[in-house]
Amino acid sequence: MAAFRQPSDRVNFRHVASRTKSNYRGKPITPIEAPTGLDPKLVALGRRLFHDPRLSRDGTVSCASCHDLSQGGDDGQCFSIGVDGQPGDINAPTVFNSALNIAQFWDGRAANLRQQVDGPIHHPKEMASDWAEVLQRIGNDASLTAAFASAFGGPATAERVRIAIEAFETSLATLNAPFDGWLQGDDDAVSKEALEGFELFKRHGCISCHQGEAVGGNLFQRLGVMREYFVASRELRPSDLGRFNHTQREQDRHVFRVPSLRNVALTGPYFHDGSALNLEDAVHVMLHYQVGADEPDLAEIRKIVVFLNTLTGDTPKETL
Repeated sequence: MAAFRQPSDRVNFRHVASRTKSNYRGKPITPIEAPTGLDPKLVALGRRLFHDPRLSRDGTVSCASCHDLSQGGDDGQCFSIGVDGQPGDINAPTVFNSALNIAQFWDGRAANLRQQVDGPIHHPKEMASDWAEVLQRIGNDASLTAAFASAFGGPATAERVRIAIEAFETSLATLNAPFDGWLQGDDDAVSKEALEGFELFKRHGCISCHQGEAVGGNLFQRLGVMREYFVASRELRPSDLGRFNHTQREQDRHVFRVPSLRNVALTGPYFHDGSALNLEDAVHVMLHYQVGADEPDLAEIRKIVVFLNTLTGDTPKETL
Protein backbone atom coordinates (compact mmCIF):
# COMPACT_ATOMS: atom_id res chain seq x y z
CA MET A 1 0.00 0.00 0.00
CA ALA A 2 1.44 3.37 -0.96
CA ALA A 3 2.05 5.92 1.76
CA PHE A 4 -0.41 8.78 1.98
CA ARG A 5 0.86 12.10 0.70
CA GLN A 6 -1.65 14.81 1.48
CA PRO A 7 -4.27 13.37 3.84
CA SER A 8 -7.84 14.53 3.79
CA ASP A 9 -10.61 14.23 6.34
CA ARG A 10 -11.75 11.10 4.49
CA VAL A 11 -8.50 9.17 4.77
CA ASN A 12 -8.77 5.53 5.86
CA PHE A 13 -6.13 3.34 7.46
CA ARG A 14 -5.88 -0.41 7.39
CA HIS A 15 -3.71 -2.84 9.30
CA VAL A 16 -2.47 -5.22 6.61
CA ALA A 17 -0.34 -8.33 6.98
CA SER A 18 1.39 -9.64 3.86
CA ARG A 19 0.98 -13.37 4.61
CA THR A 20 3.94 -14.25 2.39
CA LYS A 21 6.57 -15.60 4.80
CA SER A 22 5.23 -19.11 5.49
CA ASN A 23 2.08 -21.08 6.13
CA TYR A 24 2.50 -20.35 9.85
CA ARG A 25 2.40 -24.09 10.65
CA GLY A 26 -1.30 -24.18 9.78
CA LYS A 27 -2.24 -22.68 13.14
CA PRO A 28 -5.26 -20.46 13.92
CA ILE A 29 -2.90 -17.82 15.34
CA THR A 30 -0.92 -15.77 12.82
CA PRO A 31 2.04 -13.41 13.35
CA ILE A 32 1.59 -9.66 13.59
CA GLU A 33 3.19 -7.70 10.79
CA ALA A 34 3.77 -3.98 10.62
CA PRO A 35 0.83 -1.80 9.53
CA THR A 36 1.29 -0.09 6.20
CA GLY A 37 0.03 3.04 4.49
CA LEU A 38 0.65 5.39 7.40
CA ASP A 39 1.81 8.95 6.75
CA PRO A 40 4.76 9.74 9.07
CA LYS A 41 3.47 13.30 9.55
CA LEU A 42 0.13 12.01 10.75
CA VAL A 43 1.72 9.47 13.07
CA ALA A 44 3.99 12.15 14.57
CA LEU A 45 1.08 14.55 15.05
CA GLY A 46 -1.06 11.80 16.55
CA ARG A 47 1.76 10.92 18.93
CA ARG A 48 1.85 14.51 20.19
CA LEU A 49 -1.90 14.60 20.68
CA PHE A 50 -1.92 11.20 22.39
CA HIS A 51 0.46 12.55 25.03
CA ASP A 52 -1.15 15.99 25.35
CA PRO A 53 -3.16 16.50 28.59
CA ARG A 54 -4.79 19.58 27.08
CA LEU A 55 -7.33 17.25 25.53
CA SER A 56 -8.83 17.04 29.03
CA ARG A 57 -10.88 19.76 30.71
CA ASP A 58 -8.34 20.60 33.42
CA GLY A 59 -5.14 19.69 31.56
CA THR A 60 -4.30 16.73 33.79
CA VAL A 61 -5.24 13.67 31.71
CA SER A 62 -3.88 12.56 28.34
CA CYS A 63 -4.54 9.39 26.37
CA ALA A 64 -1.19 8.16 27.67
CA SER A 65 -2.35 8.59 31.27
CA CYS A 66 -4.50 5.47 30.93
CA HIS A 67 -2.60 3.88 28.03
CA ASP A 68 1.02 4.08 29.11
CA LEU A 69 3.24 2.81 26.31
CA SER A 70 5.88 1.78 28.85
CA GLN A 71 3.40 -0.41 30.75
CA GLY A 72 1.90 -2.62 28.08
CA GLY A 73 -0.35 0.08 26.63
CA ASP A 74 -2.51 0.45 29.74
CA ASP A 75 -1.92 1.74 33.28
CA GLY A 76 -1.83 -1.35 35.48
CA GLN A 77 -4.85 -0.19 37.49
CA CYS A 78 -8.21 -1.86 38.02
CA PHE A 79 -9.84 1.45 37.07
CA SER A 80 -8.04 4.45 35.59
CA ILE A 81 -8.10 7.86 37.24
CA GLY A 82 -9.59 10.73 35.25
CA VAL A 83 -10.12 14.45 35.84
CA ASP A 84 -10.67 15.56 39.43
CA GLY A 85 -9.17 12.26 40.59
CA GLN A 86 -12.28 10.31 39.61
CA PRO A 87 -11.90 6.54 39.14
CA GLY A 88 -13.33 5.20 35.92
CA ASP A 89 -16.00 2.54 35.50
CA ILE A 90 -14.06 -0.13 33.63
CA ASN A 91 -10.54 -1.51 33.21
CA ALA A 92 -8.53 0.30 30.52
CA PRO A 93 -7.71 -2.04 27.61
CA THR A 94 -4.30 -1.93 26.00
CA VAL A 95 -3.84 0.42 23.06
CA PHE A 96 -1.25 -1.89 21.49
CA ASN A 97 -2.52 -3.69 18.37
CA SER A 98 -5.92 -2.06 18.90
CA ALA A 99 -6.31 -1.46 15.16
CA LEU A 100 -6.91 -5.21 14.86
CA ASN A 101 -9.99 -5.14 17.09
CA ILE A 102 -13.40 -5.78 15.58
CA ALA A 103 -14.59 -2.71 17.50
CA GLN A 104 -13.32 -0.48 20.29
CA PHE A 105 -14.13 -0.40 24.02
CA TRP A 106 -15.17 -3.49 25.97
CA ASP A 107 -18.75 -3.07 24.73
CA GLY A 108 -17.78 -2.37 21.12
CA ARG A 109 -19.66 0.91 20.98
CA ALA A 110 -17.07 2.51 18.67
CA ALA A 111 -16.64 0.85 15.29
CA ASN A 112 -13.00 1.85 14.89
CA LEU A 113 -10.14 3.84 16.40
CA ARG A 114 -11.30 7.08 14.81
CA GLN A 115 -14.71 6.87 16.43
CA GLN A 116 -13.13 5.82 19.70
CA VAL A 117 -11.38 9.18 20.16
CA ASP A 118 -14.62 10.95 21.13
CA GLY A 119 -15.31 8.56 24.00
CA PRO A 120 -12.67 9.61 26.54
CA ILE A 121 -12.75 13.28 25.50
CA HIS A 122 -16.45 13.56 26.39
CA HIS A 123 -16.61 11.06 29.27
CA PRO A 124 -17.22 12.94 32.56
CA LYS A 125 -14.90 10.60 34.48
CA GLU A 126 -12.10 10.61 31.93
CA MET A 127 -11.25 13.87 30.13
CA ALA A 128 -14.61 15.64 30.63
CA SER A 129 -13.92 18.03 27.75
CA ASP A 130 -15.55 19.02 24.48
CA TRP A 131 -14.30 19.73 21.00
CA ALA A 132 -14.70 23.49 21.22
CA GLU A 133 -12.38 23.62 24.24
CA VAL A 134 -9.88 21.18 22.73
CA LEU A 135 -9.66 23.05 19.42
CA GLN A 136 -9.26 26.38 21.19
CA ARG A 137 -6.29 25.03 23.17
CA ILE A 138 -4.72 23.60 20.03
CA GLY A 139 -5.28 26.88 18.19
CA ASN A 140 -3.39 28.72 20.93
CA ASP A 141 -0.32 26.53 20.37
CA ALA A 142 1.67 27.80 17.40
CA SER A 143 3.71 24.61 17.11
CA LEU A 144 0.67 22.35 17.04
CA THR A 145 -1.10 24.66 14.60
CA ALA A 146 1.90 24.42 12.29
CA ALA A 147 1.91 20.63 12.62
CA PHE A 148 -1.73 20.47 11.53
CA ALA A 149 -1.00 22.76 8.59
CA SER A 150 1.88 20.51 7.55
CA ALA A 151 -0.11 17.29 7.87
CA PHE A 152 -3.48 18.46 6.55
CA GLY A 153 -2.88 21.74 4.75
CA GLY A 154 -5.20 23.53 7.15
CA PRO A 155 -6.14 24.14 10.80
CA ALA A 156 -7.12 21.62 13.44
CA THR A 157 -10.65 20.26 13.35
CA ALA A 158 -12.25 17.55 15.46
CA GLU A 159 -12.08 15.10 12.56
CA ARG A 160 -8.42 15.87 11.93
CA VAL A 161 -7.61 15.25 15.59
CA ARG A 162 -9.40 11.91 15.30
CA ILE A 163 -7.50 11.00 12.14
CA ALA A 164 -4.11 11.86 13.63
CA ILE A 165 -4.68 9.91 16.84
CA GLU A 166 -6.03 7.01 14.81
CA ALA A 167 -2.86 7.00 12.70
CA PHE A 168 -0.61 6.93 15.77
CA GLU A 169 -2.61 4.20 17.49
CA THR A 170 -2.63 2.14 14.29
CA SER A 171 1.17 2.30 14.29
CA LEU A 172 1.35 0.64 17.73
CA ALA A 173 1.87 -2.94 16.59
CA THR A 174 4.00 -5.15 18.83
CA LEU A 175 6.15 -7.17 16.47
CA ASN A 176 8.60 -10.05 16.96
CA ALA A 177 6.89 -11.98 19.75
CA PRO A 178 8.69 -15.30 20.38
CA PHE A 179 5.57 -17.25 19.43
CA ASP A 180 5.47 -15.43 16.09
CA GLY A 181 9.04 -16.58 15.53
CA TRP A 182 7.95 -20.16 16.16
CA LEU A 183 4.98 -19.77 13.82
CA GLN A 184 7.39 -18.60 11.13
CA GLY A 185 9.57 -21.69 11.48
CA ASP A 186 12.05 -20.99 14.29
CA ASP A 187 11.87 -24.15 16.42
CA ASP A 188 14.05 -22.58 19.11
CA ALA A 189 11.93 -19.45 19.57
CA VAL A 190 9.83 -20.90 22.41
CA SER A 191 10.33 -23.57 25.04
CA LYS A 192 8.88 -27.07 25.15
CA GLU A 193 6.79 -26.00 28.14
CA ALA A 194 5.34 -23.08 26.14
CA LEU A 195 4.35 -25.43 23.31
CA GLU A 196 2.73 -27.76 25.83
CA GLY A 197 0.85 -24.73 27.11
CA PHE A 198 -0.27 -23.91 23.57
CA GLU A 199 -1.59 -27.44 23.14
CA LEU A 200 -3.53 -27.11 26.41
CA PHE A 201 -4.80 -23.70 25.26
CA LYS A 202 -6.24 -25.40 22.19
CA ARG A 203 -7.45 -28.53 23.98
CA HIS A 204 -9.47 -26.54 26.50
CA GLY A 205 -11.10 -24.51 23.72
CA CYS A 206 -9.49 -21.15 24.52
CA ILE A 207 -8.51 -20.94 20.87
CA SER A 208 -12.18 -20.68 19.82
CA CYS A 209 -12.24 -17.06 21.03
CA HIS A 210 -8.54 -16.22 21.08
CA GLN A 211 -7.14 -16.69 17.57
CA GLY A 212 -6.08 -14.68 14.55
CA GLU A 213 -3.42 -12.01 14.39
CA ALA A 214 -4.34 -10.40 17.72
CA VAL A 215 -5.12 -13.72 19.48
CA GLY A 216 -8.56 -12.32 20.20
CA GLY A 217 -10.24 -8.96 19.74
CA ASN A 218 -12.19 -10.14 16.71
CA LEU A 219 -15.49 -11.24 18.24
CA PHE A 220 -17.88 -10.75 21.15
CA GLN A 221 -18.64 -13.35 23.81
CA ARG A 222 -20.65 -13.67 26.99
CA LEU A 223 -18.61 -13.72 30.20
CA GLY A 224 -19.75 -16.95 31.84
CA VAL A 225 -20.45 -19.30 28.94
CA MET A 226 -20.38 -22.56 30.91
CA ARG A 227 -20.99 -21.24 34.43
CA GLU A 228 -22.73 -18.10 35.63
CA TYR A 229 -20.05 -15.48 36.31
CA PHE A 230 -22.39 -12.75 37.51
CA VAL A 231 -24.01 -14.62 40.40
CA ALA A 232 -27.00 -13.20 42.25
CA SER A 233 -24.94 -12.54 45.38
CA ARG A 234 -22.54 -10.31 43.49
CA GLU A 235 -23.16 -6.57 43.41
CA LEU A 236 -23.34 -5.59 39.76
CA ARG A 237 -21.72 -2.47 38.35
CA PRO A 238 -23.22 -0.79 35.26
CA SER A 239 -20.18 -1.89 33.25
CA ASP A 240 -20.97 -5.53 34.07
CA LEU A 241 -23.86 -5.34 31.61
CA GLY A 242 -21.30 -5.18 28.80
CA ARG A 243 -22.56 -4.72 25.27
CA PHE A 244 -26.14 -4.47 26.55
CA ASN A 245 -25.37 -0.88 27.58
CA HIS A 246 -24.78 -0.06 23.92
CA THR A 247 -27.39 -2.17 22.12
CA GLN A 248 -30.12 -2.62 24.77
CA ARG A 249 -30.58 -6.14 23.41
CA GLU A 250 -31.11 -8.82 26.04
CA GLN A 251 -28.80 -11.24 24.22
CA ASP A 252 -25.97 -8.76 24.74
CA ARG A 253 -26.25 -8.72 28.53
CA HIS A 254 -22.80 -9.55 30.02
CA VAL A 255 -21.34 -9.77 26.51
CA PHE A 256 -17.93 -8.17 25.92
CA ARG A 257 -15.43 -7.82 23.13
CA VAL A 258 -12.98 -10.67 23.60
CA PRO A 259 -9.65 -9.05 24.50
CA SER A 260 -6.48 -9.63 22.54
CA LEU A 261 -3.94 -11.80 24.36
CA ARG A 262 -1.00 -10.10 22.70
CA ASN A 263 1.31 -8.80 25.47
CA VAL A 264 -1.16 -10.11 28.05
CA ALA A 265 1.69 -10.73 30.49
CA LEU A 266 2.08 -6.92 30.68
CA THR A 267 -1.54 -5.84 30.93
CA GLY A 268 -2.84 -6.97 34.31
CA PRO A 269 -5.08 -6.69 36.19
CA TYR A 270 -7.43 -8.59 33.93
CA PHE A 271 -11.05 -8.59 32.74
CA HIS A 272 -13.35 -5.63 32.36
CA ASP A 273 -13.47 -5.21 36.14
CA GLY A 274 -9.78 -5.77 36.88
CA SER A 275 -10.76 -8.60 39.21
CA ALA A 276 -7.95 -11.01 38.26
CA LEU A 277 -4.68 -9.61 39.57
CA ASN A 278 -2.36 -12.03 37.77
CA LEU A 279 -2.37 -14.33 34.75
CA GLU A 280 -2.70 -17.50 36.81
CA ASP A 281 -5.92 -16.20 38.35
CA ALA A 282 -7.21 -15.06 34.96
CA VAL A 283 -6.57 -18.44 33.34
CA HIS A 284 -8.21 -20.22 36.28
CA VAL A 285 -11.33 -18.06 35.97
CA MET A 286 -11.53 -18.63 32.22
CA LEU A 287 -11.13 -22.39 32.54
CA HIS A 288 -13.84 -22.54 35.19
CA TYR A 289 -16.45 -20.11 33.82
CA GLN A 290 -15.84 -20.06 30.08
CA VAL A 291 -14.87 -23.66 29.23
CA GLY A 292 -16.39 -25.48 32.21
CA ALA A 293 -13.40 -27.14 33.89
CA ASP A 294 -14.54 -28.37 37.33
CA GLU A 295 -11.17 -28.13 39.06
CA PRO A 296 -8.61 -26.47 36.77
CA ASP A 297 -5.24 -28.17 37.11
CA LEU A 298 -2.56 -25.84 38.50
CA ALA A 299 0.23 -27.48 36.50
CA GLU A 300 -1.76 -26.96 33.30
CA ILE A 301 -2.47 -23.36 34.24
CA ARG A 302 1.25 -22.72 34.70
CA LYS A 303 2.02 -24.14 31.26
CA ILE A 304 -0.69 -22.02 29.64
CA VAL A 305 0.80 -18.95 31.35
CA VAL A 306 4.23 -19.85 29.96
CA PHE A 307 2.66 -19.95 26.49
CA LEU A 308 0.90 -16.62 27.03
CA ASN A 309 4.22 -15.02 27.92
CA THR A 310 5.53 -15.89 24.45
CA LEU A 311 2.92 -13.53 22.96
CA THR A 312 4.81 -10.47 24.25
CA GLY A 313 6.25 -8.52 21.33
CA ASP A 314 8.55 -5.53 21.04
CA THR A 315 7.23 -2.32 22.56
CA PRO A 316 6.85 0.28 19.78
CA LYS A 317 9.63 2.84 19.99
CA GLU A 318 8.83 6.28 21.36
CA THR A 319 10.37 9.10 19.34
CA LEU A 320 8.75 12.15 20.89
